[in-house]
Amino acid sequence: MALTSAFMEISLEGKVALVTGASRGIGKAIASTMSASGAKVMLTSRKLDALRAAAAEMVGETAVFAANAGDVASADACVRATIERFGGLDIIVNNAATNPYYGPTLGVDEARFDKTFGVNLRGPLFWCQAAWEQALKQRPGVIINIASVGGLRAEGGLGVYNLTKAALIHLTRQLAGELGPTRVVGIAPGLVQTDFAAYLVENFGDRLAAQLPLQRLGDPQDIANLAVFLASDAASWITGETYVIDGGAGVRSTG
Repeated sequence: MALTSAFMEISLEGKVALVTGASRGIGKAIASTMSASGAKVMLTSRKLDALRAAAAEMVGETAVFAANAGDVASADACVRATIERFGGLDIIVNNAATNPYYGPTLGVDEARFDKTFGVNLRGPLFWCQAAWEQALKQRPGVIINIASVGGLRAEGGLGVYNLTKAALIHLTRQLAGELGPTRVVGIAPGLVQTDFAAYLVENFGDRLAAQLPLQRLGDPQDIANLAVFLASDAASWITGETYVIDGGAGVRSTG
């Protein structure tokens, strides 16, 4: 029997998405692209003015809600506000992250260790919990966790941050097994040109870009494009995996 295929249209029409850390960088690009793809999108981050400015640049239907990504009560309130505003929730993107410490792993102090884990791991867990209890348990959807290639390797200076991302990758796999048919997927970007990664871009960016097969650093739009695909019905048989998107940093030339 011959197999046929139809043109694959990536659309989020009729979906409601919630994106944390959405006022700038990767989160802003994801929110903007999901909105342009037909989703109704709730943007959240700590600063209301920045959220409003970001939303003003987007097409489609958006709303904003100021919340701390590491706070459980904020997660419950933001998910509730999203459902009240748009009538449901289908997609949650755990993008918000912090990295207050750069240095030897054993040199970190307790306060910065707790802050890093509080936002980067505790946050996604409880935002997933809020989304599950209020929406996804009743109507299956998609959870996207933004991890990092650092969660897959040892790396000088970023050991504590990378610990949180390694745990987030495992959390993605764990929740995929527990929450099906809701899909849980991860994205592990390499070095992307954002304010969050400004130190790395300014100090190592040119050298790294020259070593990449694709000869450039990442752009937030690169990550947003993958996020929209993973959130869409075109990826309906994908769950539990975390996808590396790094310009080919893991490739070694054989030429």
